[in-house]
Amino acid sequence: MVFYFSGTGNSQFVAFRLAELLAEEEAVSINQYLKAGGPAAFHSERPLVFVAPTYAWRMPKVVSEWIASAQFDGSRSAYFILTCGGSVGNAAAYAKALCEKANLHFRGLAPVAMPNNYVALSNPPGEAACRELLDSARTRTAALASLIQREEPFPESPVSLQDRISSGPVCGLFYALFVRDRGFTASDACISCGKCARRCPLNNIEMAGGKPVWKGHCTHCMACICGCPAEAIEYKSISKGKRRYDIYEITEDT
Repeated sequence: MVFYFSGTGNSQFVAFRLAELLAEEEAVSINQYLKAGGPAAFHSERPLVFVAPTYAWRMPKVVSEWIASAQFDGSRSAYFILTCGGSVGNAAAYAKALCEKANLHFRGLAPVAMPNNYVALSNPPGEAACRELLDSARTRTAALASLIQREEPFPESPVSLQDRISSGPVCGLFYALFVRDRGFTASDACISCGKCARRCPLNNIEMAGGKPVWKGHCTHCMACICGCPAEAIEYKSISKGKRRYDIYEITEDT
């Protein structure tokens, strides 16, 4: 059973491909369960596969918390796949600890390189580079699907001191200093379509006077800023002039 959490589509892209390769009926959107709230319970005779982006060298907190709160019956084997623009640091150690808490059998964590979407701090790559990364991601995903089909663990990667620091104290500082919504604004270019509110996985955006208002519990998934059809949303002055990244625009003709 494949689960995914996604802001601009990277994890959804990988999850849909995995579901196809593993002959699953569908990939389950964690976003939808977060938006709906309430308990979540699942039964699967096949391994559980969780696909999510990498936030500061770890799985997003909202995803870890959701997994810990959900009920899983049947197979206890859990695989983790993190989309990333670089390294996943020591994320595997935290996923393993999560499995111990949730009574799941940790079968490994693997990264899949995807286009960087974090316009709050960096600049997404150009379209050609994005397409190359997506092509490589298809190949990588197929290799991981083969391991899951055989129920073999993902290979372990060496972890450096820098990896431990990045996934530990640096990740903590990232959430404390950067993961907040006070920097998001909507310009007069806003067309009041409400897409940002619909896409927000935490119901953190509401429309007031025809413009989005952020309510204080953001996870920095970039769904609002990158999915705005009018490019009316900015994050402070950092995002101004930067290219937006939305996988649906890149893949619509592939």
